[in-house]
Amino acid sequence: MGSQVNPCITFNGNARHAMEFYREVFGGELELGTVADFGSPDSPNADTVMHARLDTAAGYTLMAWDFPDDRPGHPPYRPGNNVALFLDGDGDDNELRDYFEKLSEGGTVTLPLEKQVWGDEAGSVVDRFGITWMVNIKAQHR
Repeated sequence: MGSQVNPCITFNGNARHAMEFYREVFGGELELGTVADFGSPDSPNADTVMHARLDTAAGYTLMAWDFPDDRPGHPPYRPGNNVALFLDGDGDDNELRDYFEKLSEGGTVTLPLEKQVWGDEAGSVVDRFGITWMVNIKAQHR
């Protein structure tokens, strides 16, 4: 197997809820391991997620963890807007439209999913967990 890049999203104590939500959106198999599962059952953060991985039926892999607020010298948790998760595909399938709709539930649509000047349908949403998603559906005929 060659290399791959998978997004790993940092959360502040709600990684389990976020990943369960993404499983509802995308389907697939979710693997979750807490700090306790990885050998620290007496930690004050024993129930937080140390590793989560969602492998979807569409072939996407999303990873996540809860920010370790008890690690000495670790900078404070700061959610940012410098990264977005980008979903791109063909317009002959409603799968991407369905993902956009589900991700929008409880979130904020920052660009409605509609035809753009470059000919594709595109939109963006900040989901209920503060994660930015961009969706681009390629036009059928260019």
